[in-house]
Amino acid sequence: MDSKSIRYKNTRLLVDQVGGVSSFAEKIGKGQSQASQFAGTNPIKGIGNKVAREIEIAFDKPHGWLDLPHEQEITSKDVNISDPIPIIGKLIPVISWVQAGTWTSTEAIPSNTQFEEWLPPNPKCGKHGYGLEVVGESMLPDFRPSDKIYVNPDFQISDLKTGDLVIVACDGETEATFKKLIVESNGMYLEPLNPKWLEKIMELREGCKLVGKVVGLYRDV
Repeated sequence: MDSKSIRYKNTRLLVDQVGGVSSFAEKIGKGQSQASQFAGTNPIKGIGNKVAREIEIAFDKPHGWLDLPHEQEITSKDVNISDPIPIIGKLIPVISWVQAGTWTSTEAIPSNTQFEEWLPPNPKCGKHGYGLEVVGESMLPDFRPSDKIYVNPDFQISDLKTGDLVIVACDGETEATFKKLIVESNGMYLEPLNPKWLEKIMELREGCKLVGKVVGLYRDV
């Protein structure tokens, strides 16, 4: 295996360790798009000496660690199927739709808040991610009542595109709502996924703001 491949494989081990390219980029102090160029699943450039040393320092690895193979083969004799599967990452709190309409991130939640339910980790949620329980039938058939959705409140409005699923909070309404986003040159619109829903496309009116991007689904079977 050549040095370029070794560096990439080791970098991917670190990416998996922290839960994705986004967290990896934050760890090494680079933008996600820049990190994706050499640490993503389809890299377009190799890892130079300068970046290799920066990665080693960020992860407290010895000089040259990235240049040596570190993959370990896992054979059947190493695995005990009775062992619990470890949970890697931060559990995601499930909040109410009222809270979702009030808070833009869980950083704003009072420290004494007690959460009744938590979801398994999802790196796409970001640092302040939270979960919501789907209510109503406006987003059928993709999202059923009692499904849980993962929400990332730390997103860029400019990055949103038609088809993204969003959480919206409007002045005068106590609860947030969940819809599909449509982006046009003359504005943004919201649409339920349920084709039988009476309200079709609605304009994102003044007084409404996008407070979260839906990044995942958790469903009990």
